[in-house]
Amino acid sequence: MGLCFTKSRSHEIPITYSDSPPRPYQHPPTRPPQERYNPNRPQLPSLPQPPSTSISPANPPSNIGPILGKPYVDINSLYFFDKELGRGQFGITHLCREKTTHLNYACKSISRRKLVNNEDVENVRREILILQHLTGQPNIVEFKGAYEDRQNVHLVMELCSGGELFDRITAKGSYSEVEAAAIMRQIVNVVHACHFMGVMHRDLKPENFLLVNKEENSPLKATDFGLSVFIEQEKVYTDIVGSAYYVAPEVLNRNYGKEIDVWSAGIILYILLSGVPPFWAEHPWLKEDGEASARPIDSAVLKRLKQFRAMNKMKKLALKVIAENLSSEEIKGLKQMFHNMDTDGSGTITYEELKVGLARLGSKLTEAEIKQLMDAADVDNSGTIDYVEFITATMHRHKLEREDHLFKAFEYFDKDKSGFITRDELRQAMAQYGMGDDATIDEIIEDVDTNKDGRINYEEFAAMMRKGTQDNGEKLK
Repeated sequence: MGLCFTKSRSHEIPITYSDSPPRPYQHPPTRPPQERYNPNRPQLPSLPQPPSTSISPANPPSNIGPILGKPYVDINSLYFFDKELGRGQFGITHLCREKTTHLNYACKSISRRKLVNNEDVENVRREILILQHLTGQPNIVEFKGAYEDRQNVHLVMELCSGGELFDRITAKGSYSEVEAAAIMRQIVNVVHACHFMGVMHRDLKPENFLLVNKEENSPLKATDFGLSVFIEQEKVYTDIVGSAYYVAPEVLNRNYGKEIDVWSAGIILYILLSGVPPFWAEHPWLKEDGEASARPIDSAVLKRLKQFRAMNKMKKLALKVIAENLSSEEIKGLKQMFHNMDTDGSGTITYEELKVGLARLGSKLTEAEIKQLMDAADVDNSGTIDYVEFITATMHRHKLEREDHLFKAFEYFDKDKSGFITRDELRQAMAQYGMGDDATIDEIIEDVDTNKDGRINYEEFAAMMRKGTQDNGEKLK
């Protein structure tokens, strides 16, 4: 159920072998078999859902969608729909234009009728979680949002109008080492970013890299995370997934980890150069012009930390409440990333560990800037960032689309369940973290209390939480 916006997806078939020598890649008469092989995909536990969301005929649907657990949305009220871009097993992708901004996107509409069992539903949810988690990373397609109506689940994403890397390779015929290195730097960045953020792609191939535009030097964007999973520490993966020609031997042996993405990237490299199966060797030319030139300068994690630093203290505390109540499925990638930064395994991230971790993501921040991010994320002023504080500061703001998350955070402040947060309730909640001084309280009330009645109702609270919190700087609708 990946999201490739230029070609339709074929059904799953077994990966097979042949004793015949590999054919050159440059001028294939037809696309080689690259259908997914996944006879044994594991089923994930269900995410928390409202009790009234069953789609059984015995239970008429409410206004809450059973797939996303959010209110139904009329997608046509948000976007104009244009030509079809692709068609796959589960849905159709259209060019669409947002009515408020007039920006173009690609919208994949997945028919709910084709999600015939719980596994299909869980796969859609997992892909959305991974897209939300990774969006904002360079060379990974931007995720705009997910919407559900009574017929479809709609995934709106960045429009990449340059087509697939596969088609570019086929049209070009061959690449020089310099040209191949420029492409591979971007692919290696994708592998590094995914693994650091706790995601294994499991289906890297030229068909799953899109060109942003039709220019010769167009940037690449990785897409199609339908087979991707959140990496679980020390877990050995056994389900056979991937595409013919790109799958690592460990997958066929049912004993693998994230390294399989590196194998697939290596195959892409050799296809770019010669069209023959890969062999492992060190190529200095891949590092031409130095290490830093191809690294992401402002990663999604760094963007989220900067956003968190700029938030008012009430919002930071509310996010902490939300973080503490997220399901294990919703924080899988962040959990792995926390372990990647917590190098001494102490359960907290020190200043030095944050500094090294951000450097691994390609940041060029000064020590003063890192200290500012550290102080912002360290809500309890302990001098380190604990696990909940890290989740709070780095979780994707799509989590704020869910009303149940927001309402739980609102209730944390609204101690007497009156439906309003009073000045005293705000002071009481924030005093636990040394934030309850009068100046801070006055500033928050002035900013959030839009009807100026001296207290904060749920609508005002929700507006504050959703204001300007998407990774690309746009407000959540």
